[in-house]
Amino acid sequence: MAQTQTIGVGAASLECTVNGSGDPLVVLANAGCSTGYLERFGERLPRSQIIAINMRGVGASRGPLDHATLHDLASDVAGVLEALQCGPAHILGHAFGNRIARCLAADHPAMVRGVILVAAGGLIGPSTPLGSSFRDAPPTKLTGPECVALGARWLSPASDPSILTSVECWPQVHIAHLATSQRVPRDEWWTGGNAPLLVIQGLDDIVAPPGNGHALRDQLGERVQVVDIPRAGHFVIVEQPDPVAAAVTDFIGGRRVNPHYRRQEAGMTNHDDDFVEKISRALE
Repeated sequence: MAQTQTIGVGAASLECTVNGSGDPLVVLANAGCSTGYLERFGERLPRSQIIAINMRGVGASRGPLDHATLHDLASDVAGVLEALQCGPAHILGHAFGNRIARCLAADHPAMVRGVILVAAGGLIGPSTPLGSSFRDAPPTKLTGPECVALGARWLSPASDPSILTSVECWPQVHIAHLATSQRVPRDEWWTGGNAPLLVIQGLDDIVAPPGNGHALRDQLGERVQVVDIPRAGHFVIVEQPDPVAAAVTDFIGGRRVNPHYRRQEAGMTNHDDDFVEKISRALE
């Protein structure tokens, strides 16, 4: 049963939900978003204990953001892990959350076993301006479809906005979270310290183009594994949850990840001895 508590860390108080048992997996959401959609994804990982942490300004989490940096948000996560006494853990960061995950691995390496970067940008930006109207949005919570209607280009053309119904976002907090990254040089978090890295990216992602993951792999070599998933955009973890879960399960289990996951066929599990061989096929 999921247990939610608020943990004080310095000037911040962080809402944290712990569910399940097994290898601890911390999940960090997109800028300004609550972790609800990641908690739903976590249901596909029955061998992991999901630790979902809402960042400052989201849900019941509180803390100053006006002059905060990415290092501050990473320290918040470190403080929660210390309070829960659950480290070292794997860290999954989606979208902006991947920057916090990498900064945590760089600043607090003893707390991190591996980092999973889902829809990870930071180097190569969109080819055209995103055109989001978040700066003019009211300071209230919006649903994922409402964010898309405002101009958030979060989905593949193959995805219906209704799949983002479980996503909650506070647009003004979204902007404030992004600003914390702008106050820190990229080289202070980009490589994720020395932790093993798994990059999962949708091939239709125009917010964090797939070139980001390939550039990270080219720079760091075998420390980085990259999984490209077709028909998925910036919210690949919602659009194509099955192949994302398959990749995460293999990575956490210490198995080499297949770079071209497809939806699992009936009767297959991630624990089949020949799982990778069965699903290793060319991209459609």
